[in-house]
Amino acid sequence: MEGLLGIRESLSTLISRKFREAYKNKDIIFSDTSLAIVQTQNGIPVGPNPFIPYNFLFQLRYCPALAKKPTSTPTSKPQGGSSDTHKMEREDSKTEKPKFNPFANPAPELLIAQVPRGNDNIKYSHALILNKFPVIKNHFIIATKSNKPQTAVLEEDDLSMTYACLRAWSNQRHDPAHSKRLFSFFNSGEHSGASQPHRHLQFLPVEDMLRNEKEHFDLLIDHMTVQAHPDLPLYQDPALPILHFATPLEEGNLSASALHSKYVMLLRAAISAVQHPGEPFNSSSSFSVEDNSGSAAVSYNLAMTTERMAICPRRKEGAGILRGASASGPDSFVAINGTILGGTLMVKDEAEWDLLRQDPSVLEDLLAELGYPLLSWLSLEPTVTDARM
Repeated sequence: MEGLLGIRESLSTLISRKFREAYKNKDIIFSDTSLAIVQTQNGIPVGPNPFIPYNFLFQLRYCPALAKKPTSTPTSKPQGGSSDTHKMEREDSKTEKPKFNPFANPAPELLIAQVPRGNDNIKYSHALILNKFPVIKNHFIIATKSNKPQTAVLEEDDLSMTYACLRAWSNQRHDPAHSKRLFSFFNSGEHSGASQPHRHLQFLPVEDMLRNEKEHFDLLIDHMTVQAHPDLPLYQDPALPILHFATPLEEGNLSASALHSKYVMLLRAAISAVQHPGEPFNSSSSFSVEDNSGSAAVSYNLAMTTERMAICPRRKEGAGILRGASASGPDSFVAINGTILGGTLMVKDEAEWDLLRQDPSVLEDLLAELGYPLLSWLSLEPTVTDARM
């Protein structure tokens, strides 16, 4: 399926070259980060599965520059103030400009390629674009050519083009001894951490998430190998304290329809668990994956590698973790997007950075607040089945 892109050059080489050029010309704003690995102290006993012998690891990044990154939504107005302040607010509301859409007409210096590429009879459906404000090198995005909503259910070509990027990245290796991996994630819904309403998925090279070549860090999605349903290919990592599901992606070229079927199964499982907790879920369960507005019925994060696809329904985008004198008001807020399924998060406040490193239980509490609890009806006997193919 990697041939679907129609890109003759190695994808990793193309992205790396475009990133270096954009950085050199100051077309992107790259912010370096401090990095730490947070490990839970006692593991997380979840439901009837406290027998799981390992603790889960999270990659914690500290990036003060995140506080300066422009957002797609206007900042909230301060409460109170003088009559002049209120007058200015009224004037601002009258002259508010349309939100900038970076994916509608991508800047040439950020545009990597329009895909799929081929003969003139093939219409481009997506664009590969550099992230304007990366904190990890070679962070890039795939966005729909037309302005489709981020909240709608993904379509077959969204998934097939994403999967093609994943396979192209891993198959075009310069050094067979050092495999290259790409992690893709998608944020959908008001509680998912999505920042742009134009549909897009994001990619992070796993090697660029590490401090050096010798460092080893497993993506959280890689550990979702414990069978969670008696009949369906649904798997979990019981050490992760929130509701999530994963399904394996068999080796070889999966068709677009097969990929979409796996995605819909994950989405249906997540919706069923959120809307009908404690009730059994099966392939014949009858309910819609969309709400009345045409959006997906839950906020969620989706992640993909060449081996696995995973989903995590969300009930909050973030939460404050600082207490007492350490709290800094509304700015003390840790938000997590789809990188949650990779096992990594970023903070912009030094006090948050210190607290999460010193007391890993804060991370467990944060995750529990942002997601839904695991449901006991999904758990089976303590037999670990490795879903990696």
